[in-house]
Amino acid sequence: MSAALAPAPHALARQLRPGGPLPALFDWVHGPLAHWARTRPDALASANERQRLSFAELHARVQARARRLDAEGAPATVLLGGDAGTLDGLVDFLGVIASGRCAAMGDAQWPAVVAQAVAERLPVPAGAPGQGATPLSPFYIGFTSGSTGLPKGFMRHHRSWAESFRVSLRDFGPAAATRVLAPGRMSHSLFLFGALLGLWTGAGALLQERFSAPRALATLQAGAAPLLVAVPSQLVLMLQYAERRRLAPIAGVELVLISGARWLRERTPALRRLFPRARIVEFYGASEASYIAWMDADPAAPAQAVGRAFSNVDLHIGEHPEAPALPAGQPGLIWVRSPMLFMDYVNQADATAALRVGDWLSVRDMGHLDASGLLHLCGRENRMLVTQGKNLFPEEVEQRLLAHPAVAQASLQGAFDELRGSSVHAVLQWQGDAPAGAQQLAAWCREALEPFKTPRHWWLWKGDWPQTASGKTDHGAIARALADTPVGASPLLEPWP
Repeated sequence: MSAALAPAPHALARQLRPGGPLPALFDWVHGPLAHWARTRPDALASANERQRLSFAELHARVQARARRLDAEGAPATVLLGGDAGTLDGLVDFLGVIASGRCAAMGDAQWPAVVAQAVAERLPVPAGAPGQGATPLSPFYIGFTSGSTGLPKGFMRHHRSWAESFRVSLRDFGPAAATRVLAPGRMSHSLFLFGALLGLWTGAGALLQERFSAPRALATLQAGAAPLLVAVPSQLVLMLQYAERRRLAPIAGVELVLISGARWLRERTPALRRLFPRARIVEFYGASEASYIAWMDADPAAPAQAVGRAFSNVDLHIGEHPEAPALPAGQPGLIWVRSPMLFMDYVNQADATAALRVGDWLSVRDMGHLDASGLLHLCGRENRMLVTQGKNLFPEEVEQRLLAHPAVAQASLQGAFDELRGSSVHAVLQWQGDAPAGAQQLAAWCREALEPFKTPRHWWLWKGDWPQTASGKTDHGAIARALADTPVGASPLLEPWP
């Protein structure tokens, strides 16, 4: 491995030790870039399949982009279309925020009509771009699926992500200050966060224009990135490829951060065999809250457990954060207080998506704390079903179904039932050519769940699985298809015997 590709030593982590004083520039997401360009000019800052940039080169490109925005009289909020690729897109993003502007990170996969509607709804701050900017000024607008049919824009200030970087070092240890492999599009906030973490710590970030499990594993085998940030589907593809090719264990990986969807914990032993020296961490968060809780991946952990609060996060379970917390084990709204919370939504039509009371925020997730302080996530408030007089959170049943080897995708739905309140329907997509009978799946559910949670109706989804712009299951689209389906007459849904 060349010196240019060699990852930054752990000595860098000592420069950024948790609790230690940091220069004021570390309160800005892009601020440390100038520092590393001075102190580590030739070290690799970022690379993809086509090009590599040192810190000096990256800083020069970012400053040139910022000057060009000023010369063009660009607005205070700049929408990036997401079609520039990962590394060029990252340069564009950094150039926007280095100019004192806010970067709205769009998605190249949006239809033109959606991109236009998003552009028309972007905020127009008063004053000249960058005038009076502080670490509490907005730097980023990300987008997730919204209830209005348009992507839901959320705005973040610099300090909220700088605090996320700091607590990564505090809670995950020195490996969080090593070079990051973030093999996803920059329109996905997880991969943008991973790339910016690597630049903020001075360790650098490796990117992919298009995710490739073989290329990702080759990068990790070369020892080029001790820190991997990934979503579960990527890890599954990497495990499948490693098994087919009988790859040797990769000892250079020290930390794997998993988010974006629930990790299939039964695959944790295989992941440990592939990365025998790595700490494997799954974390729970939200676009509006950043980090909330985390845990070391453990196949024996309770299915709904998502971890303990990050060291800079306070949790409260109940209907209101100023009321007494609910007893251990009793589910309620999850309220979060931390320095990492978002500023606001871009579109006022989304204003009710989250609840705010003083310093507290709830994204309407329901959960409970057990006696040891471990947070258990039940599901979203707006997805909860009432059946047979009991509350049922679809996410719990979906997680159980996804653990079955024949099931690739699952969505639990409720339909009005005079007797039960809601009857429980499961919509599935198979894993390859390995279907399972409805009775077998019902028995699988009853082995781990209370009887009332077992679906009574089973459906097979025949088309491409519906997904939101962020790659998560579009349960709303499935619910609409189910509501409009005469039995046996839908091109998308087929009753499953």
